[in-house]
Amino acid sequence: MALSSKAVSAPGKVLLAGGYLVLDREYTGLVFGLDARIHVHIQPLHTSSGVTLSEIIVRSPQFKYAIWEYGYRWTGPDGGMQVTHLRVSALQKLQTNPFVETALSYALSYISTVAGPAINPASITILADNDYYSHTATDKETSMDRFSSFGVPLSEAHKTGLGSSAALVTAFTAALLVHYLSEDQFSLSNDAGRSRLHNLAQAAHCAAQGKVGSGFDVASAVYGSCLYRRFSPSLLESHGEPGTSGFAAELKSLVEESDPSTKWDTEIVKSAVKVPNGLRLVMCDVDCGSKTPGMVKRLLAWRKDEPEEADRIWKQLQEKNEGLAAELVRLAETESHDCQQLRERITGIRALTREMSKCSGVPVEPESQTRLLDACSSVPGVVGGVAPGAGGFDAVALLIEDREEVISELSGLLERWNHDEQQGSEARVGRVRLLRVREDMEGVRAEDPAGYEGWLQ
Repeated sequence: MALSSKAVSAPGKVLLAGGYLVLDREYTGLVFGLDARIHVHIQPLHTSSGVTLSEIIVRSPQFKYAIWEYGYRWTGPDGGMQVTHLRVSALQKLQTNPFVETALSYALSYISTVAGPAINPASITILADNDYYSHTATDKETSMDRFSSFGVPLSEAHKTGLGSSAALVTAFTAALLVHYLSEDQFSLSNDAGRSRLHNLAQAAHCAAQGKVGSGFDVASAVYGSCLYRRFSPSLLESHGEPGTSGFAAELKSLVEESDPSTKWDTEIVKSAVKVPNGLRLVMCDVDCGSKTPGMVKRLLAWRKDEPEEADRIWKQLQEKNEGLAAELVRLAETESHDCQQLRERITGIRALTREMSKCSGVPVEPESQTRLLDACSSVPGVVGGVAPGAGGFDAVALLIEDREEVISELSGLLERWNHDEQQGSEARVGRVRLLRVREDMEGVRAEDPAGYEGWLQ
């Protein structure tokens, strides 16, 4: 099969309702895709005549020194592809990227089971829409270009919490699949293809993280906005490492669900999420940082220590979260513009979230975010908002009327917002910025490979 250039993008995410609950299969999360996307362009790596390489070069040209070269070796039909990180220069420190490296080894191992071990060399370029990183808030705020040079190494970039690692692994995996497999073997345009991509990206993302997470971020990267119930963690706790005996066969079974023991029990319901005409979602980035893994650990410890109290709050939150999703659908289907019940649903979720914060001692909606959310909610045209996902200090999500004057009023409020107080040892709260993102119902999609000129080598 003659290989040509391909490009794929996947959306970011925001977990509007269901933070922490989404870790448990008894509960669900209301997750919105965002129109900030991670893009991956892949093309054949041209070599001199007679020269054969087993090499894939990955670049992220928006960042300094962001280039990774990988060799790959087929370990046999049982073990799949073993990927080795190569040193770009003897003088340059080896910069690892576990998400890229793991996604590459998983995808190539799966591809080898479908199309055989002959993998041609490739050049891959990764690009992120500007709002994934706060560095655009300084000298790139007025830029109308979709992609900016951030001017720093990737390790020094400040993420805005839109789900870059899940979107990256999803888009990167999809780009490899559409590049190396024929349309008969894999397609993003049908349910079977998206299901296999979801399973493969979930496995790779969990392996790169070193833990089995809930997976809502990968699900939204593949499918877009949805109501999500997680898979059983046991699905991803038993397969081995790339290149080891049995890995490729186990991965293929996991991706294609060819064995009853590898049947995914994820529930992804697209029809349960709608945004009414005249409303939109916006995100605000707070220039600070929350220690999300530590917050999760502490909150789950509280749930273990105080099961009756925690279960009461979680069941009430689940009911409120389901009510929020249902009210959004009702407004969309009836074309009603009466948002009073929607406001009440959001207010109820916030009240329970603050109760959970108080009981657990974890700042899911800390006082600083309460003041910010209350101020934003007082702007005419703002329906309400939450501290999304795991909560903390670094973001708020708002549902607003889709009018420019509302955006203008909200932007003015945030420009005046002086939010520089110290919150104990958790975080320092600083500048608040309205991101140029909104909800996106669509998940992963193919892009025009010609649309990235100026960024490719």
